[in-house]
Amino acid sequence: MNISIEQAFNDLFQWCRARDFAGHDPFDALNSRIFQATPFARSETARLVWTQIIKRSPLNLRSLAGVPAEKNAKGIALFALAALANCRRLKTIEAESEARDLLEELISLQISGYSGAAWGYNFDWQSRHFFAARGTPMIVPTAFAARALFQAADTFRDERCLEIARSSCEFILYDLKRTVETKDEVCFSYSPIDHTCVFNASLLAAETLASVGALTGENDFCELAVRAARYVVKRQRSDGAWVYGAAANQAWVDNFHTGYVLQSLSRIMNSCPGAQAREFGDALERGYKFWRERFFLADGWPKYYDDALYPADIHSAAAAIVTLLELRPLDNEALPLAEKTAVWVLNNMRDSEGCFYYQRKRFYTVRTPFMRWSQAWTTYALARLLEERGL
Repeated sequence: MNISIEQAFNDLFQWCRARDFAGHDPFDALNSRIFQATPFARSETARLVWTQIIKRSPLNLRSLAGVPAEKNAKGIALFALAALANCRRLKTIEAESEARDLLEELISLQISGYSGAAWGYNFDWQSRHFFAARGTPMIVPTAFAARALFQAADTFRDERCLEIARSSCEFILYDLKRTVETKDEVCFSYSPIDHTCVFNASLLAAETLASVGALTGENDFCELAVRAARYVVKRQRSDGAWVYGAAANQAWVDNFHTGYVLQSLSRIMNSCPGAQAREFGDALERGYKFWRERFFLADGWPKYYDDALYPADIHSAAAAIVTLLELRPLDNEALPLAEKTAVWVLNNMRDSEGCFYYQRKRFYTVRTPFMRWSQAWTTYALARLLEERGL
């Protein structure tokens, strides 16, 4: 490696600042002015096909297709989390100012009209299960926004940030559907308009409730979070893995969604101590063992799928670093592996300008520098790694 992790972080943050943290996204194809002007924009199949064509192309076709570079709420949340980690490490006025500026940007991106604070994506999104128009609130960006806000509340003793994070719990409680609900279990939907059972998404809702409840003393939030954790834990495979969701066409296992599950489960256990450690501890350890053994090569290469080498994906790599750091209490070798993975990323996924590529395929590399998927996640991962190392 010819560059230090700290220099790589500084270069990347500067690259993103110079673009005002706005850019393209793997899933923003439906923002195409050309596509929206055609009758295909009303077809579910056409929307899926168009999204995949633009996403998978080795060349970035977005300028030709009229897709603008924009800010993404989850991306801004990740940048805010990175800036908070940087602020905790450096303890400088400049670092605090940057974190506060990003938090203000994040707050400004809230979606109005719901029971509480919520965030969504800056593009129409067609999945195999439902269509969400631009501006539909989603639990994933909402949970990451809430994570940034309650970390800010803790770091800066900022009551306003805590109030907004607390408000996001109202969105979870009253706007998300409970796709499954029994006395002992609950599964939250991905958005207010779907009835899916996506394990990592439901746990992100539960993590938010548990983390905010731990700060505000609202024990009923923990009760609901534990029921959501129980739903996911009971659907863990015998080998320790979790598939993506409950539907038949959601049966894949990948690196970063598994990491989300592990992080959220750990955060719920830390926020809701007591019997939950006994109930969920074994599942967390078995899940971590599967993830640790099946998703990393000896040189730190973080695989996307447990059963395939390619693609090498920057989101998987960055999220893996964060997961390793969050799960350090389970593994004395987690920090060395996080460092090894970071070195692999710098050697294999970094552009000479300081940004990071999207994916390495077997025969070619997709070099499009996506802002949320690639740069925001890597900024967050490197900032957390530097914080954990105390550098």
